[in-house]
Amino acid sequence: MFSRLVRPGALRAASIQTPTSALSGFQIRGIHRIPQLQHDAQYKQNGISEFMSPEAFDFSWTQYQSLLVDKLNLLTQDTADADAKPGELLVKYSRRPEMASVFNYASMAHNNHFFFNCLSPESTTIPEKFSRDIVDTCSSVESLKLDFLATANSMFGPGFVWLAKNLEREGLMQIFCTYNAGSPYPAAHSRRQGVDMATHTPETALGNQFAGSMGAHSANSKHLAPGAIDVQPILCVNTWEHVWMMDYGIAGKEEYLERWWNRINWDVVFDNYNAIGSAKSARTAAPGTRSLSG
Repeated sequence: MFSRLVRPGALRAASIQTPTSALSGFQIRGIHRIPQLQHDAQYKQNGISEFMSPEAFDFSWTQYQSLLVDKLNLLTQDTADADAKPGELLVKYSRRPEMASVFNYASMAHNNHFFFNCLSPESTTIPEKFSRDIVDTCSSVESLKLDFLATANSMFGPGFVWLAKNLEREGLMQIFCTYNAGSPYPAAHSRRQGVDMATHTPETALGNQFAGSMGAHSANSKHLAPGAIDVQPILCVNTWEHVWMMDYGIAGKEEYLERWWNRINWDVVFDNYNAIGSAKSARTAAPGTRSLSG
């Protein structure tokens, strides 16, 4: 276990209320279920080596994903959406304010699964072909890392930072952030929540949203009008405090991000990258249908 791992008893005690007790009294047809991670049993027993303790994994995946799934079951039971995947629901309801609860739980369930699905119990090597594409678009793997972690560190508030493939320009990859339960998919761009409203006014052009909080200062930034291009995510990091604070403490976000980078499953990321086709095909495909269950 890594040296700076913090195990505050108070934080562990203040865990998320279990879905069973939270939803007792309701008869729920549990069609939405927690996806099975590739190394789920190992993570539950040992955590993710040099990155996440078993307690933090239980809190941020098992308990939290259970809550999201059970909430979705409660909100969609006995409706036409009962067997729809979270990725389908977040697109369907991204423009429906009255369905905000369904969107938020579906989008968060999808995003959290995307994050955990791209983790590995040990360090992995970036496939050679993918490494060349990274160098072509980002100048170097180290430059991509610096841009990505700087964007995540500069986010003020919970959300996700994404690496995405640009569908309009072959080989181009871009970094952007979504706040809260905002979705990374173009089909749900009205709910991307891609800016910090404390630093952006409604009149501010959002052309730098694909570079996240670093904006024009990011070497990976592109000055493009919102909605002008299609991007599809291939990797993300979760910046919600409940994911990292238990292990790293209140000031530990930077170390969390550094350790996360060393536990990326680059084979999964490359599979995501290769599975994305043309802009036309991506527009018609529901998110979450490649390596995720949605």
